[in-house]
Amino acid sequence: MTDDDRRPRSVYGVGDEPEVQASLANERTALSWIRTGMTLIAGGVALATLSSFGELPLVILVIAGLASLGGAALAVWALVSWRRTERALRLREPIPEPSVLPWVVAGVVAVGLLLAVLATFQAIDLAR
Repeated sequence: MTDDDRRPRSVYGVGDEPEVQASLANERTALSWIRTGMTLIAGGVALATLSSFGELPLVILVIAGLASLGGAALAVWALVSWRRTERALRLREPIPEPSVLPWVVAGVVAVGLLLAVLATFQAIDLAR
């Protein structure tokens, strides 16, 4: 297969062939982000499924929806990031910074804190 036949042309049509190890590492990173996105979607589905066993607080359903949307967005971002990095490798430019990582960390911290607060209020409620 020649470079002219490979898609997307916006990636493979520029620059020179990068080192194979670097290109494969970029692909593995993108696949890892996609797996993380799929895990978020699975977590959202699991939380939403719990509602069939009884009434759940609205905040849990909101978290389920946000997790699913976040997972989908993360998968799209993985593709965008792979393309940016692959182009940089081919053009011998610096690798772009991982722009989504701070958002993922902030989301995990926010959900963790929210669930901790909810658990605390529920424990106080049960103690009464």
